[in-house]
Amino acid sequence: MNYTLNQLRIFLKVAETKSITRASEELHLTQPAVSIQLRNFQQQFHMPLIEVINKKIYVTDFGNEIVESAKKIIDEVHTISYKMHAFQGELTGKLKISVVSTGKYIAPYFIADFMKQHKGVELLLDVTNKAQVLRSLENNEVDFSFVSVMPDNVRVEREELMQNKLYVIGNMEHKFQNSYYDGSIFETIPLIYREQGSGTRHVMEKFIHENNLPVKMKMELTSNEAVKQAVISGLGYSIMPLIGIKNELQNNQLQIIPVKGFPISSSWSLIWLKNKTLSPLSKAFLDYLKEKKEAIIRDKYSWIDSY
Repeated sequence: MNYTLNQLRIFLKVAETKSITRASEELHLTQPAVSIQLRNFQQQFHMPLIEVINKKIYVTDFGNEIVESAKKIIDEVHTISYKMHAFQGELTGKLKISVVSTGKYIAPYFIADFMKQHKGVELLLDVTNKAQVLRSLENNEVDFSFVSVMPDNVRVEREELMQNKLYVIGNMEHKFQNSYYDGSIFETIPLIYREQGSGTRHVMEKFIHENNLPVKMKMELTSNEAVKQAVISGLGYSIMPLIGIKNELQNNQLQIIPVKGFPISSSWSLIWLKNKTLSPLSKAFLDYLKEKKEAIIRDKYSWIDSY
């Protein structure tokens, strides 16, 4: 066999995207170039790696085995590169991090200065819901994850970062006069929920269940931004993390409704698989966070203490 690393990368991308067009776009190659390299790679095997049925690409069972082997080869090549640059005092490579959707309000601030210090590092940041974040972590597809709810069924290591506070919020149409309301207020304010699999929803439902609150679900939306806009427009109320509503509070578009038992508190953490061997790049990022996290919190999130 005489396949090249370039052919391995092209095959992996086609297997991942199930599309020559998308693979060529993501690899910044022409479609004919991808097709030619894929064909040259396939010719070195006596069994098909992919099948095209009704213009759709399917990876064969044998092809999936080659995918796993190809990933290991590419990872080893990256490791060699990391070690060479680390020996020269440089950090390079890809830092892969998955972030729960609300985490987009904090993750960039914990990453930005590290990226500025190391120009040779490429960041792959996947912002999605809690279920997908944990799936990518469990499958060892990422180096780290930013979460506000610790997983139950995945063994992980943890670096705690900062507190996460969730409040009951509404728009400015109705003024809430009491200094504090009890749980019966939920009989009159229908709540807008995040979708199943959301970390915010998990914390919210856990609190509601533990306190037996008379909650009425008004609707379900798939992002914090959608929930915010729905609340601002008067479609209902919600329970949201403070870090995601700073501007709306300051612009008098939203208000915090004072309800006994709130805020609900959890913690933002960086997590990674237990017993995972960290690359030099991953270890450097973790060391950076341990050293700088308190300064980042003071600089970027001191406003939280006023609520």
